[in-house]
Amino acid sequence: MPSFTLPRAFRAARITRTHKISAAVVASASCAATLALTAAPGNAETTAAQAPAGVKPVSANGLPLTAKDRADDGAKDRQVASSLTAGLKVTAVAKQGHTAKQAADRSADRKIIAAPKAAPNAAPKRYANNLDGWIRQSLAIMKSKGIPGSYQGLHRNIIRESGGNPNAVNNWDINAINGIPSKGLLQVIQPTFNQYRVAGTANKLTDPIANITAAANYAANRYGSIDNVNSAY
Repeated sequence: MPSFTLPRAFRAARITRTHKISAAVVASASCAATLALTAAPGNAETTAAQAPAGVKPVSANGLPLTAKDRADDGAKDRQVASSLTAGLKVTAVAKQGHTAKQAADRSADRKIIAAPKAAPNAAPKRYANNLDGWIRQSLAIMKSKGIPGSYQGLHRNIIRESGGNPNAVNNWDINAINGIPSKGLLQVIQPTFNQYRVAGTANKLTDPIANITAAANYAANRYGSIDNVNSAY
């Protein structure tokens, strides 16, 4: 069979048509890759896995991704995640610091006012050396010991028993006959005084304060209070 050579123009047209077909195939593949990238999540590895077998992921310059490109992308992703985590930690620490400062400020606002201290070596209260002073001093002692009685109750019984004389002595009643006469402001006999004398007072029957407090102590035990005594007791 005789051989023949195609004209140059025919060969050029044939080559151009082939190239056009190849270009169409490449364009179709590019569109498929674009659709796959749009529909899939923004994960490079997932996109590459879901793309058609004939299409390979490419970099920004249009060349296929190399192992180094993937490693660089992974490093960038880890760096971004690390930055976000660090930012959250810094925010949490700052918030905790702000909360602690607010608590400290509130504590500082609550100023504790200390109770005033008693004056050191305060001088004891002084009472007049008369019937009024004796009754008031006796009442202060009775209050500290829990012995009931009022100024009026004490005063009324003192006037009836001794007329306000701390050295008064009864020499005519049964007690006097028995050798233990009643003495003092509230006419107390010695055995009663010995039993009911209030600690801290003078151990003397005719002492005004000792006599009053002992008589009030006795009356409280027997009658409930010196206020309840209106006659000889």
